Amino acid sequence: MASQWYSLISQKLFLARTLLETSELAADTGNPVNTSQQRLQHEAAIQGSIELLLRARRILLVMIARFYQKHSEEPGSLEELVTLIGEQATETAQLRALEQETGSWWNHLDQLETMQSRPPTARKTVNAENIIAVSAETGPDCSIQAQMKTLNAIKKFAENLEEQHGEW
Repeated sequence: MASQWYSLISQKLFLARTLLETSELAADTGNPVNTSQQRLQHEAAIQGSIELLLRARRILLVMIARFYQKHSEEPGSLEELVTLIGEQATETAQLRALEQETGSWWNHLDQLETMQSRPPTARKTVNAENIIAVSAETGPDCSIQAQMKTLNAIKKFAENLEEQHGEW
């Protein structure tokens, strides 16, 4: 019954895509009266879509466990999945490679999860004495385009898994 899990992943990805597209449309109106409300809605959509992407990734781990007949366990991390089905499983090897690859969807989600789980860093105020010393804080790319790219990569990965295991 892994296809039920695949359907759940697809649902989370669809909802994340809907949030991102809604945010993109709201940003295009350009109405100056609603700019603070639009910024708030945009931020809510960005953070909501990140949470849905993270949930989809976690469900993906459960789906993989189900492929290996692990019906009572629900791994919450790659480490838990590896402990459950072994390092030699094709899926764990693929996910380990994605985990190590800079710029992969898995790595991007790790960065987003870290960002979402910590309070924002305090920003220094800029004045005449410290203008040179202030640097831009770098973090994960939370843009709609970056999230769409990650979303599409998860979708493709889940589709491939469902196809491979659906043939059995």
